[in-house]
Amino acid sequence: MSDDISPIRKQYLDIKRDYPDTILFFRLGDFYETFDQDAQVAARELDIVLTSRNVAKGTRVPMAGIPAHAAEGYIARLISRGLHVAICDQVGDAVGGLMPREVVRVFTPGTLMDETMLAPRANNYLVAALVVENHVGIAYADVSTGEFRATATAGENPAQVLRDELARLNAAEVLVPQGTALGNGPSVAVTELPPWKFELGRCEQTLLEHFSTASLEGFGLAGLPMATRAAGALVQYVRETQPKALGLLAGLAHYSLTDFMLLDAATRRGLELTETLRSREVHGSLLGVLDQTATPMGARLLRVWINQPLLNLAAIQARQNQVQAFVEAGLARVSFREPLGKLGDLERLANRTASGHATPRDLVALRAHLGGLPTVRAALEAAAGLAGFADEVDLCADVLSLLQASIAEDPPTTLAQTGVVRSGFSEELDQTVAGIHEARRWIANLEAEERARTGIRTLKVGFNKIFGYYLEVTRANANAVPPEYIRKQTLVNAERYITPQMKEVEAQILNAEERIREIEGRLFAEVCCSLATAAPRLQRTSAALARLDLVAAFAEIAVQRGYVRPMLVEEDVLEIVGGRHPVVEQFLSPQRFVPNDAVLEGGERIRVITGPNMSGKSTYLRQVALLCLMAQIGSFVPATSARIGLVDRIFTRIGAQDEIHSGQSTFMVEMIEAANILHHATRRSLLIFDEVGRGTSTYDGVSIAWAVIEYIHNHPRLQARTFFATHYHELIRLAEFLPAVRNYNVAVVEQGKKVVFLHQIVAGGADRSYGIHVAQLAGLPRPIIARAEEILAELESQSERADKPRPQMLQLSFVSGNDPLREALAHLDVPGLTPIEALNLLYEWQKRYTSPDGDLSA
Repeated sequence: MSDDISPIRKQYLDIKRDYPDTILFFRLGDFYETFDQDAQVAARELDIVLTSRNVAKGTRVPMAGIPAHAAEGYIARLISRGLHVAICDQVGDAVGGLMPREVVRVFTPGTLMDETMLAPRANNYLVAALVVENHVGIAYADVSTGEFRATATAGENPAQVLRDELARLNAAEVLVPQGTALGNGPSVAVTELPPWKFELGRCEQTLLEHFSTASLEGFGLAGLPMATRAAGALVQYVRETQPKALGLLAGLAHYSLTDFMLLDAATRRGLELTETLRSREVHGSLLGVLDQTATPMGARLLRVWINQPLLNLAAIQARQNQVQAFVEAGLARVSFREPLGKLGDLERLANRTASGHATPRDLVALRAHLGGLPTVRAALEAAAGLAGFADEVDLCADVLSLLQASIAEDPPTTLAQTGVVRSGFSEELDQTVAGIHEARRWIANLEAEERARTGIRTLKVGFNKIFGYYLEVTRANANAVPPEYIRKQTLVNAERYITPQMKEVEAQILNAEERIREIEGRLFAEVCCSLATAAPRLQRTSAALARLDLVAAFAEIAVQRGYVRPMLVEEDVLEIVGGRHPVVEQFLSPQRFVPNDAVLEGGERIRVITGPNMSGKSTYLRQVALLCLMAQIGSFVPATSARIGLVDRIFTRIGAQDEIHSGQSTFMVEMIEAANILHHATRRSLLIFDEVGRGTSTYDGVSIAWAVIEYIHNHPRLQARTFFATHYHELIRLAEFLPAVRNYNVAVVEQGKKVVFLHQIVAGGADRSYGIHVAQLAGLPRPIIARAEEILAELESQSERADKPRPQMLQLSFVSGNDPLREALAHLDVPGLTPIEALNLLYEWQKRYTSPDGDLSA
């Protein structure tokens, strides 16, 4: 460092040293400046001019700045790119010509509190996680709502468990020990922390101190060191970045991954649960069509429910009962939802207030929301079926009374201006305000009095920031100026004067204004402190309103769209009659959506579905999965009736795209997803396969698809409810020797050269895909269509061997001396077989080498 470095440069470097991985916004006058590498990043990301500043003799460093009054928008842009920002403000008076400065706020993607930076209808989760061997610990929190949870689990692939949780939470930021590799997971801002911050002893002590308890048993963390380490690291991080928000994490709940239906990232994408595949927007997703909630709290809860379907039958039925109550109380439902929509985001407002981040306008909004609670509660009490919910809505009358008494009707936006506190709340403030009013009245009357006293009719009283209050007299009347006037400024055509009394009153006004700001700031902080003590009650009320908002929205949708209450049972069944795709149905309106059944008959486990392109196979597959998921979040479903056995997991292999960044082709992605399904599914799972094997050659694709169906059918652990859509018509032959396989197809009517898709799923297999017809509909040039028809006719006229590999397992020709079963036994490594592999082989041989009556077929 140069010896002649400027003092302000030294100050900057001293502060920056404590925030090495954070962009430091350094206050200089009316601007926030960035320097060095920070300036280069800021200039690039914010599209602002990169300049330089002289910091020592012959030394210049990069510099880029933004106006302080517009900082919020620039900070939001940096945060959206996963960066951290520290605000370094001027504090106190200059010492030796240098303004003291310190960091007053740190912004990170996972610790945001500001309303303008948060998506109102989605949570903003901060996640802390660590993976040690086959164990994973995960903790997550939303500091804007106070939610704080932790879990730990062990398994063969803990890193994948972590990636799936990050996808479910749509995490804004994840904290991991330095050197942790997340792999090909969801896009998320990663913050690496020193490993010692995840040490068990340190994390236990952090949590005990934070919650002021002697044990963590009450939080469900006893015997869960990985969950404790994750939760402790998260609390340390919030304490360092958002110390005022730390108190909002007032509770910690343990959750288990076995309490909910696990949905991997591929399934969430394939079913388009919260965003569409193409546009990645909510509009067009399941969340988009189910979100009829009236409040942001309800919308956030809907997202949580969609991402965490329940596995407990009693819990599902409890939600269904609440939806049913609102369905049956039609008028009361309308009376409840209408005022509910005016409440706004009570949850985040209460948290901003308790954390010290609230503005005067926030308290006005909180007062308005609390003022609407009596109407909401009255609507519940008015209906017999809903009266039981009313007790959950705490009116918080004392909080409302405090806000009504303390905060002005229309306060300024910030405490920098006066007029925040209501008259009559503080005697000290009222007396100070009265004094300034008297002084201002004297100033207001001064012009008229001086005109009358001096006879100068053009005399004026003015004010500016440089001279304060002054008396202005034109040059023509200069001779009439009284001797006590003191000349202060000469203009072209006038002179400006002051008087000792005027300066005394001016000082009184200015001092009083500063005094008022100081008193109002103190009173505002006291009000916020009082509100903080009521935060738990406000949070309980907002949580109850969020749930009631959501179940009322489910009821509204059920009534408007003709949804029915599904019957959830423990038995392993699937009986959906007249099912409709909840998303496609809405976008087809006013056209009619063709309903379809999904009733697995006795002994049926795998349904192979063939049919033309664009006929509705993929829609049908997604429809079955979405209806099962909707049923297990407590929603009614679009169907005539539904009886669904609880599903432990839904897996989908739908569509694919290259993972170029990881060196994976479309086909590789497809195979990885299929492998994940086959390794983790159980008999209670629901499997959705759409066009498995299409990313490679026809023979390879048919072989893989065939083998997958056989494996699901024969494996004792699997035999899951499976829907398998394919264009490989060879697969319909599987039903001939696999007893749990059934063939279905999408009905088509041919009218001359035209094809009409009926979108109806019917029994039996299809033998054509009508791809050329679809190509014609897509607008391919007519010469291509004509040539394709010629080639198709030529191929169909050739031997059936062209596209129909003859599966050798269907029929076996015994040649003298050649017994495949004997050969297989001769080459079998019996000592190396596991019990499950032995069972699989026996089952496969039984199906392959015996006829229905048990005799070897020749």
